[in-house]
Amino acid sequence: MASIRERNGKFNVIYSYTNEKGERKQKWETYETKAEAKRRKKEIEYKKEMGSFVVRKCKTLDELITEYVALYGKENWALSTYEGNVSLINNYILPIIGDTKLSEINTRFIERYYQSLLKRRAVINPLNKTSRNEFVSSSTVRDVNKLLRNCFEQAVKWELMEKNPCTHATVPKHKSQKRDIWTADTLMYALSVCEDERLKLAINLSFSCSLQIGELLGLTWDCVDISPEAIEENRAYVFINKESQRIRKESLNALDGKDVLLVFPTNHKKNSTVRILKTPKTESSVRKIFLPKSVANMLVDWKAEQDEMKEILGDEYMDYNLVMASTFGLPLGDGAIRGP
Repeated sequence: MASIRERNGKFNVIYSYTNEKGERKQKWETYETKAEAKRRKKEIEYKKEMGSFVVRKCKTLDELITEYVALYGKENWALSTYEGNVSLINNYILPIIGDTKLSEINTRFIERYYQSLLKRRAVINPLNKTSRNEFVSSSTVRDVNKLLRNCFEQAVKWELMEKNPCTHATVPKHKSQKRDIWTADTLMYALSVCEDERLKLAINLSFSCSLQIGELLGLTWDCVDISPEAIEENRAYVFINKESQRIRKESLNALDGKDVLLVFPTNHKKNSTVRILKTPKTESSVRKIFLPKSVANMLVDWKAEQDEMKEILGDEYMDYNLVMASTFGLPLGDGAIRGP
């Protein structure tokens, strides 16, 4: 049997259980309202009668998320997903509700937490030192909800929780902002005023091949066919099978280099981040894209200039076979293409 006791304006559900060592213990679960406590009391008594009652082992959300990341996240998340989810956890979950007892987390608690997030100042991105919004956006709250919902779902499967408090939680509505897309006239104007040959090539490659910036910066010459025969027969192509990304060293170590093809050297050992070449997030991202003749010929000219620079610099040129490389062959950051 279970009982309810009021203390300090909250309601405690008290029941006994036998632990793994065969010892008899007493457990207290705290709820905001008497109605919630009564529902939990009935649930405990029913499950005990049916022989399906499970005692919660993780006491706080912090403990649960730590186990969730270790057992589920590291096995199932790609590197970029790991980076994003860990940032959400460290910036918007653990500092705010990490010490909350699992017994206190219900749908009402989750909804109040989401509303409070919208009034909280957004955390500055440590990689680019910027933030898109002054306050946490509804889009970020929806990302938090997706993460927590999956976390609690795993907790239910692991028999650490009885039910998922996010299942019926109301999530703030989010209206996607329409992105400004360059017209053909805008593109032609940009190319006409661009004096940087590398940037001009990057613009042409991006638009003709629909490349994301990481794919563009991760393109290597062994994945490019611009032979005279291929260009003449309209079968010149680029093969996209990797991307460049800057990540935290902590994430790289946590996943033991999962999905990583190459870690570029860093000038400063104290840097908390490194640039890497990694496999794409999804299999559908791996693709062959045929090039227009004009872009293929631009690549031919660019390769000739790059090879000339290699001869001039000799051993000073760090050859990683990158199409988009610095004067000395090193990988470029996003800012070199995207601009300030």
